[in-house]
Amino acid sequence: MIRRMNMKKMNKILSVMMAAAMTVSMTACGGDTASDNTSASADNSAATTESAAAGSTDGQKYTIGILQQLEHPALDAASQGFEDALTELLGADNVTFDLQNAQGEQANCATIANNFVAGNYDLILANATTALQCSAAATSTIPILGTSVTDYATALEIDDWTGSTGRNISGTSDLAPLDEQEAMIKELFPDVKTVGILYCSAEPNSKYQATQIEAALDADGIAYKEYTASDSNDITSVVQTAVSEVDVIYIPTDNTMANNTETINNIALPAGIPIIAGEEGICSGCGVATLSISYYDIGYTAGQMAYDILVNGADITTMEIKTAPQVTKEYNADICSQLGITPPDDYVAIETE
Repeated sequence: MIRRMNMKKMNKILSVMMAAAMTVSMTACGGDTASDNTSASADNSAATTESAAAGSTDGQKYTIGILQQLEHPALDAASQGFEDALTELLGADNVTFDLQNAQGEQANCATIANNFVAGNYDLILANATTALQCSAAATSTIPILGTSVTDYATALEIDDWTGSTGRNISGTSDLAPLDEQEAMIKELFPDVKTVGILYCSAEPNSKYQATQIEAALDADGIAYKEYTASDSNDITSVVQTAVSEVDVIYIPTDNTMANNTETINNIALPAGIPIIAGEEGICSGCGVATLSISYYDIGYTAGQMAYDILVNGADITTMEIKTAPQVTKEYNADICSQLGITPPDDYVAIETE
């Protein structure tokens, strides 16, 4: 079963329902995911069958807390994939999900994580970087799986990164190859002189991506300039400055920017400045193209990892971080049309509702 709680009324449980019914509901809203959920389930079916055969619940009931940093399509898809995987593997009667949304507030993230720990939950899914950091601060014993986290070494301040954290944390990464993202800028805009890199300074994984993109731009002799907002209140003024100074804007997988794409688009599109985005949700709102992963897929994989920990006794301290199995070049047909951009044939149009 699944319990969902609004963070503004954090300690009041609004509903308890059977996961089988919720699975039907979540399937119906799958159009918001970064790619086709049906293909994700098909791709994971073999792994699911193998994992399920490895163990059973033996009547064990599990309570799992899902701490989602904020609401937007990518994070929603990751949470859905996680729930779907565990419901399939454990059975609807054997798992209860307590999904809570922090509304983008770090203080909410910390409170939710501490509540999960006080409730002695069996496992925590931390959906996005701040959610992961707050969960890590709350417990060193309850297993924590992250998803929609770009770089775990950066998020957890691990200097000697080996692929696993060595602690009660593992998960999946939403990082699409950054060198390939930079190559898209050159491919679509071969005459670009200056790229503006737009992100929220409060998100460490956004800074990590910016640094990597800058190194690639340096190697190709392309100038760049960073434009950072401390929160959503700064975005309008920062974007207005950026569009007056650069030829193209790049936005990494940044949650603050993902939650403000309409504001960004209302400034960049009239100015004629194209945006390359780090993920599909941002591209759908304000971008021309992206190298996309499926957030449903990485959430689903995290669900499989949770099963291995809970039922098969897998050691989370040695579990390596997993990445999306494939990436896709996508474009926003509407914005490309308005800006007179014709993407190459290997780009796929983002589906619109």
